[in-house]
Amino acid sequence: MSRRILAPLTCLAAAAALTACSADGGDGGDGLTVTANSTDRVPMDAVVAAFQEANPDTEVTVTYADTDQLQSTLRTQLSSGTAPDVFTVWPGNGNPAAVELLAPSGYLADLSDMEFTSRIPEGDRPVTEYEGATYVVPVTYSGIGVIYGKEALADLGAEEPTTWSELIDLCGTARDEGVSLLALGNQTPWVTQLVTYALAGTTVYADNPEFDEQMAAGEAAFADSGWQTAMEKYLEMEEEGCFNEDPLGTSYEASVSNVAQGDAVGLVQVATTLSQVQSEAGDTELGMFALPATDDADQTLMPGSVSAAYGLNAESADSAQATAFVEFLASPEAQDIYATEGGTLTALPDEDREIDPALTTLTEFQTEGRTVPFMDQRWPNPRVQQAHFTVVQQLFAGDVTVEEALTEMDEAYEAE
Repeated sequence: MSRRILAPLTCLAAAAALTACSADGGDGGDGLTVTANSTDRVPMDAVVAAFQEANPDTEVTVTYADTDQLQSTLRTQLSSGTAPDVFTVWPGNGNPAAVELLAPSGYLADLSDMEFTSRIPEGDRPVTEYEGATYVVPVTYSGIGVIYGKEALADLGAEEPTTWSELIDLCGTARDEGVSLLALGNQTPWVTQLVTYALAGTTVYADNPEFDEQMAAGEAAFADSGWQTAMEKYLEMEEEGCFNEDPLGTSYEASVSNVAQGDAVGLVQVATTLSQVQSEAGDTELGMFALPATDDADQTLMPGSVSAAYGLNAESADSAQATAFVEFLASPEAQDIYATEGGTLTALPDEDREIDPALTTLTEFQTEGRTVPFMDQRWPNPRVQQAHFTVVQQLFAGDVTVEEALTEMDEAYEAE
């Protein structure tokens, strides 16, 4: 599938404020303002172009920021009245820019009366609603797995591994050929969580699908659960040479470049990163597979959930334009553009839509009911995710043990 490079990957940003970048490269103006994650630049630019074609009198200025900056800055902007009209909101809970953190403060407009709410799948309502009201428009459904170059894998004489033993063996094969099987950019905090999530999908939920409910009831903990197995396997992958040298010194952007340039076969990422890899790799054919965590392929589960979602600022200076843009995001046209350019699935199902072949595995796992929600979407507060970021970096630095790391996450979970 061809994809357009509509703008540079990132915008430079000051520490205290996000820097605006319009979709057409201009300086912006007094029209509609939108903030999105930098990983969603390609699809959002395409959606904005389509919206402006249909609404030529509306100028849209889009600001892009990476996950950490967006999460840390958005709430400050909302409280000070300087937030954009429409902005990325994380489904469920677990970080400062999530639905269950922003809605109770009155920062998000209630979207319950909009037509699209009736099309939200039942399983996704818990992460798009707060107290029975809908506060975000879900745009994409994504998964976490191994995005890889098909030619690079074929050059190793290998196929997609379906068991843990096959994965570890493949790490050695790649290393012997002078490449890394997986690029890992743990210098970027949000990247640290993805391998754990991909492994925990199986090590935690295959045997205990009620783990989140047990955690909420105080009947389970990260320590002494399948999370310990996931963390230990994460470190085993590092010890077996599955990753590039110095993951703590490698950024998200560098990890994508490693795959695009052939220094790594693939990387564990959200499906939306397909567009970033494709934009750098050109015509390289990409694939995606679930990261195995056991030697029983039938046990493997894949994290999958609503990914990109957007909220409407309750105090938007131009609510008519902002409402029109939110409604457009929910339209089949915009959903298709966003998912096609972003290399993922639409959040609002469309049976007639053609699926990117690279997403075949994710589609199969979704259809077969073999996905589990992104773990942080079920956590009660943002501290757990932040603790997870930190302890993974500490584990790779050799500063803590797995037991100590999970204890810190348990303490963060229980914090009020």
